[in-house]
Amino acid sequence: MKKLFLITISSFIMLACSKNDNSNDNEFLTDINFDTGTTINTSFPQYNDLLFPGNHVVLYTYGLSGIVVYYSGSSYIAFELSDPNHYYQNCSALTVDGVIATCSCDDDNSYDILTGQPNGTTTGPYGLKPYFVEVSGSIIRVYNN
Repeated sequence: MKKLFLITISSFIMLACSKNDNSNDNEFLTDINFDTGTTINTSFPQYNDLLFPGNHVVLYTYGLSGIVVYYSGSSYIAFELSDPNHYYQNCSALTVDGVIATCSCDDDNSYDILTGQPNGTTTGPYGLKPYFVEVSGSIIRVYNN
């Protein structure tokens, strides 16, 4: 009986900690998996800015509208650059200015790329879709699966 209890509890914990948790599913954004991820080598000139706090790069070849990777000084953060409160359309692609990402749709939704949270008068319940980030030396890996 004790063994069965331990197995049940262990199974529950393993399922609860799953990396593929779908609790943040968003009806507006299609999941585009890039399991192998993308790697950014901060030794390359085009990514050197990520060595300094407060800088970001945008990678347009991943995600729906691209991915923004931001260096806070203590960690790297990555988010999808599609407005999470619109069905995907041309105007829902976000552009980054400083730490604010804004769509060009009529409602001008905007989001903080440090937290992913909506800014000001943004309409809708969702914040930016986060991606996983791993850092190993000068290599930054961004992935979502």
